[in-house]
Amino acid sequence: MIKQLIAEATECDFKVALEIKKPKSWLKSVSSFSNGIGGTLFFGISDDRKPIGLSDVQKDAEAISRLIKERITPLPQFILKPLQEDGKNLLALEVSPGRSTPYYYKADGVMEAYIRVGNESVIAPDYIVNELILKGTNQSFDTLTTDAVKKDYSFTLLEATYLERTGLRFEPSDYVSFGLTDKNGLLTNAGKLMTDQYTVYNSRMFCTRWNGLEKGSIFDDALDDKEYEGNLIYLLNSGSEFIRNNSKVRFVKKAQYRVDKPDYAERAVTEALVNALIHRDYIVLGSEIHIAMFDDRVEITSPGGMFGGGSIQEYDIYSIRSMRRNPVIADLFHRMKYMERRGSGLRKIVSETEKLPGYTAAYKPEFSSTATDFRVILKNVNYIMCGASAHDTAHDAAHDTSVISKQNLLLEFCADPKSRDEMQAYINVSSRSHFSKYYLKPLLSSGKLEMMFPDKPKSKNQKYTTVHSK
Repeated sequence: MIKQLIAEATECDFKVALEIKKPKSWLKSVSSFSNGIGGTLFFGISDDRKPIGLSDVQKDAEAISRLIKERITPLPQFILKPLQEDGKNLLALEVSPGRSTPYYYKADGVMEAYIRVGNESVIAPDYIVNELILKGTNQSFDTLTTDAVKKDYSFTLLEATYLERTGLRFEPSDYVSFGLTDKNGLLTNAGKLMTDQYTVYNSRMFCTRWNGLEKGSIFDDALDDKEYEGNLIYLLNSGSEFIRNNSKVRFVKKAQYRVDKPDYAERAVTEALVNALIHRDYIVLGSEIHIAMFDDRVEITSPGGMFGGGSIQEYDIYSIRSMRRNPVIADLFHRMKYMERRGSGLRKIVSETEKLPGYTAAYKPEFSSTATDFRVILKNVNYIMCGASAHDTAHDAAHDTSVISKQNLLLEFCADPKSRDEMQAYINVSSRSHFSKYYLKPLLSSGKLEMMFPDKPKSKNQKYTTVHSK
């Protein structure tokens, strides 16, 4: 019975006994469950889920109810259930997801709101508290009215894009009916995000194409690096173009035709970027969307975890219900046909990727989230999983005869000691990480090349010389 209840609980914590003198130890879970997707506290069960039992269930139940009423504000919805397992008396405290967020733990004049991060309850950062306040008052960031006056700004890109994608003109009255301005002509935050001018500082996108499979130094290991800021349509177009410019469309010749083999499905890329733009948390100061491209994948990370709490890993994307952090922006993108019916974006990313030539289950897109961010990983279907890449970039040669021949040239060149810069210039390799991965490290590991100052490997005066066989 207990195993079934634990399996059915959205979130759960276990307490061997009820702590009355230090109730914060379990009341913070009540706060976090109420601020998130709900959860259950089991009293009389150890952390390894073994029933220990409570000596006085009735007394403990009364204390739990009293302490929640005294220490949690506003009062959350909860149900206390007495249970029995192996002859042990237990209590299950079921806490419902709250509508009047944030729910605070209060004691000694201090009020703290908690959220779930993994299997722990932690103090909510200020930006999450602000979002919980908006949620509790049935508001969202994009619906809030600002002091910016519409007539002081232009909306050329929005109006042109709307006409192009819908065949309809964006009428003056649409600004009010779509939620971009109020009746007095003041822009909402959604309106500010759609101006031609850069008016919302966090409306930014940072894009990097890394050389290889991991991040490195922007100066040495980035093949392309761009930063964009401003209108959401501009960010969508710019992000799409960046990914398109840094990926390839290969093809396979058939008898009467050829089959194009793009690295990524264009529609999947669009859906992932739209998802990042409309569901991200714009309250987080100094935040932006990040696109990180590698040889084998694209990672699109946006600020803000799952709206409403929990993590995407806990859900089935084929049955997840739509929860919109920015409903005005989402509605506008839906009208412009950038997205299909609400809640289908993640499924569309998967289904479009599955249509690519060469697709297998190993290339299925991945989704992950924490309390602070959401990430979509699109995998390059032209990348060979065993470690060799189908890409042939200017800085990414495969381990073939050209690499071996250049290694041999270096061994001849270093008959007299040479610096790293001299070696890279000699074989015309500009990327330091690529040179290190394919030339320097293999030659040092094989014993064919050695450092002049092995005790100081990072010395600026370091030079390398060929090891001559005896």
